Amino acid sequence: MKINKTFLLKRILPVAAGAGLGFAYYYFIGCSSGGCAITSNPYISTAYGAALGLILAFPTKKKLPKENDDERA
Repeated sequence: MKINKTFLLKRILPVAAGAGLGFAYYYFIGCSSGGCAITSNPYISTAYGAALGLILAFPTKKKLPKENDDERA
């Protein structure tokens, strides 16, 4: 089975990094009292981080090059 490296770098790596950052946010900043809905649970903060990584990993539209007015004349 061949692993597509560009797929791995552009899609899976940002999700894994987001999950890691979400857990780091819980570990270092999260509240222990249970009052915070997201940061009091490590699973939820990790899932939110992974979701943000997934959103950032979506491809965007490619910009078309602008045509110069000089070339058309």
